[in-house]
Amino acid sequence: MKPAEFISRLDEARIIGAIAEAERKSSGELRVYVSHRKRIDPLAFAQKRFLQLGMTNTRHRNAVLIYLVPHTRQFAIVGDQGIHDKCGDAFWQEVTARMSDLLKQGRFTDAILDAIQKVGEVLARNFPRDSDDQNELPDQIVRD
Repeated sequence: MKPAEFISRLDEARIIGAIAEAERKSSGELRVYVSHRKRIDPLAFAQKRFLQLGMTNTRHRNAVLIYLVPHTRQFAIVGDQGIHDKCGDAFWQEVTARMSDLLKQGRFTDAILDAIQKVGEVLARNFPRDSDDQNELPDQIVRD
């Protein structure tokens, strides 16, 4: 599939809405990033973008980046130290397996929404919304 086809099949409004909904229930931060470049190692680039986007600067170190590379049909999910300490490797493996299955079915928006929902549940359980919580990072989909 061409990257443009992937992008055209995303329901951006639903994704942004899901991010906002997940963030309303927790102090966590979620971002979605779509790379238009050919990335051989999506995890390495996701980690690099995580830092560049300032995602390690959240108050509770509980930000999560869903990084997609349509050109190579790969993706990665990066969680900061705070959330990783709470959920561990098994959680990330479950989320990526579910996301992978949905992506293989061509259900691109559903794959992202499912990951946002699962991450949002863990964030809400482990990082309830603070009374003085502020949206620390933009909710829009980032692209390069």
